[in-house]
Amino acid sequence: MYEGVVQDLIDELGRLPGVGPKSAQRIAFHVLQADPADVKRLANVLLEVKEKVKFCITCGNVAEDIECRICRDPRRDLTVICVVEESKDVVAIERTREFRGRYHVLGGAISPIEGVGPDDLRIKELMVRLADGTITELIIATDPNLEGEATATYLARLIGPLGLTVSRLASGLPVGGDLEYADEVTLGRAFSGRRTVEN
Repeated sequence: MYEGVVQDLIDELGRLPGVGPKSAQRIAFHVLQADPADVKRLANVLLEVKEKVKFCITCGNVAEDIECRICRDPRRDLTVICVVEESKDVVAIERTREFRGRYHVLGGAISPIEGVGPDDLRIKELMVRLADGTITELIIATDPNLEGEATATYLARLIGPLGLTVSRLASGLPVGGDLEYADEVTLGRAFSGRRTVEN
């Protein structure tokens, strides 16, 4: 335990996701030793982010305007929506340059253990977007874990009666990976999603 404000800083840093007590202590001491101008710049950026950044009213992605740049882009395909858990997933998919449709950010995944149910996610907003008949395909790109699978299954059952094409991102072995290190679920998915090899 440290005195006063130093301990307060460590405690606040420790509340950040992925930052344990040791990391919080390391970051706190880095801040203490850093140039005051650098610390002020960090503090200003944190305050500015909270003031300026909002969530897109259409898709839920982070935005500095009412709508994000993807929803404002007239070149995007209006008939396809890719459903993701978080804004960081939009960035990951955009880096591939493979998807030209629009997104819908749920704001998490169904997780009964953490008390997150369908009503805690942006599923109602998704259903409103699907109701106008513009969308013909929905790609579910939730994480390939227990929560992501539960969310994908829930969405597929909910959207099935609407008559849309509903697909799920393929999953399997990573490029450059070794078979011996793959878990059973990943290996099983790789087998079920195998393709014929062109000669």
